This record gives sequence, structure tokens and C-alpha cells, in this order.
Amino acid sequence: SSRFWWIQAIWVWKRWGKEGLFEYVKPSWQKKVRISDLSFDMAKFGASYSADCPAINGNGSEAISVDRTYKLYYGGAQKRPDANYSRVIRTVEGKVMAQVGESNRKDVRNAVEAAAKAQPAWAKKSPFNRQQILYYIAENLEIRKRGFARRLVELTGVSAEEAEAEVALSVARLFYWAAYADKYGGTVQETQLYGTVIKIHEPVGIIGIACPDKSPLLSFVSLIGAAIARSNSVVVVPSEKYPLLALDLYQVFETSDLPGGVVNILSGSRDHVSKYLVEHQNVDAMWYFGSQEGSKFVEHTSAVNVKRTWVDYGVGRDWTDDKQGR
Repeated sequence: SSRFWWIQAIWVWKRWGKEGLFEYVKPSWQKKVRISDLSFDMAKFGASYSADCPAINGNGSEAISVDRTYKLYYGGAQKRPDANYSRVIRTVEGKVMAQVGESNRKDVRNAVEAAAKAQPAWAKKSPFNRQQILYYIAENLEIRKRGFARRLVELTGVSAEEAEAEVALSVARLFYWAAYADKYGGTVQETQLYGTVIKIHEPVGIIGIACPDKSPLLSFVSLIGAAIARSNSVVVVPSEKYPLLALDLYQVFETSDLPGGVVNILSGSRDHVSKYLVEHQNVDAMWYFGSQEGSKFVEHTSAVNVKRTWVDYGVGRDWTDDKQGR
């Protein structure tokens, strides 16, 4: 039967090509993506980034009581960025909220090393154990829901009701993926003659994730929840415009028994950090939600070491919708 399936797959490919095969693997809700010819220099994509000037009492901005500078997060600890550069994050009114670290190539290398060290032990944990940790993260996020909702309002300008709904959906999404921690681990299959065979779904390994700006908290939670529920470790680039929602989760992770190195967060330029994640030979997959140029770069560069890719080619999705968001 396996030989027949292989012959059938080749026949489908020859008859309809990539476009025909795509109809069998894309979700029913997803529209056909039409990409115009993209012409840009692959070698220069994401090669540079810019750092902001000092924003606290130094750039004509208002003074705040505490100079809040968020660090990077990898290996279960907060780390200063290698280049000591930062970017200013402002509210919708233009007021300074905080500064976040600007990641570079060395930060990517350090985060991938932390993820590689943590992933085997995370995969050896029982599904029940991983499930309980994800439930614990959801519970701790729910306890802090008012603070996250207020942060969403200040950063994105959504109404208080919309912010509360996004936080509630984020908690629900974590519960959803926690329930999958002990599902789809494999099957026992009968053979054509005698006996049975066991099929085990192994984790992908280290997954690089570049998050979109839309629904910054919900999209972040949806993506990492799906990855770590099935024993993967992740290196995540949070929303470039609204990274504070992800960076505020440091304390949630640290108080939820999540082993260090399973979730690693690198703030900064989405394309700059993604470039070095894609080029890293120890990263097994790359999920990219950004521009068409970035999506093309991810797929083109991932062919070097046959990374698994998931890109959106600049076509956003509704993260609040169950079909699209999980």
C-alpha cells in the first residue's frame, strides 16, 4: 500500500504540479495567495538594524519615575543584548513606556544554544507533565489579566473590552494546546500480514518563530503553545511594534515551572533576527509572519539545510478565530 501511495503522489505532482498539490494541504478558510514578482537583494535582507536614541531624559521626552529597560530572555534568565542597543516603545499617544533590547547575531546564537540544551530534556518529560506546566502558565496569565489588558490598551489603542477579550482568548488558547500535549503522540498500526508496528511522532526540535504585530499577545501565545506542547523548544521574535506583551510573560514563565531554555525570547527587528535564525544550521524549522519579502527569504534560505517553514507571505489572519488562530 505504501508503494501505491508513493506512485499516486508522484502522479498527482506530475499532473497538477505544486499548485494542485497545495489544494490538499492548505486550510479551507485560507484564500489562494497570489505573489507578484519580488525583486530584492537576498544578501542584504535583514542585514542591518537601527537603534534608538536615549529616550529617558535625553531625547526631549518626558521624564518617568523608573527607566524600565526590558532584557532578552533565554536559558531561563534575563540577558542583556550583546550590542547593548535598545529601541524605544511608546504608547498610542506617543509617550515613552519602556525600552527593549535590540538582538543581533550573537544573541541568536546564544538563544539557539540554550534551546538545543533544553529540548532533549523537555521531550523526555511525560505528556502529563508538559500538560500541567502549560495549564500552570495559563493560570498565572489569568491572574495577571488586568495588567495585560491595560498594557494592550496603552500600546495598541484597542478598547478595554477588546483587550480583556484578547487576554481571555490567550488563556483559553493555552488550555487548548495543553490538552494536545498527550494527543497525537503516535499510533499502533496493523500490518498486512502478522503483527503490528508502532508509529511515534517525534518533535521537530528547535523552532524559530517570528510573530506578527496583529493581536500581539494572542498570536504569541498561540504560536508558542502549539510548539512547546509537542516537545519542541522555541526561539521567538515577538511583535516588533508591541514586544512588551511578550516580554511581560517572563515572570509568568519563571513562576510556572517551565524549564529554562524551552521558550527563548529575542526582541528587536523581526527581519534582522529572522535572518540569523533561518541561516542557523541547528534551527530545525522557521515560522515567519511578516512581509512577502521576508517570507520569500525564509523559504529560499531554508532550502540550504532543509528547514521546515511556515510563512504567510504578508497575508494576515484573524487570530481570534478558532480555525485561523490554532
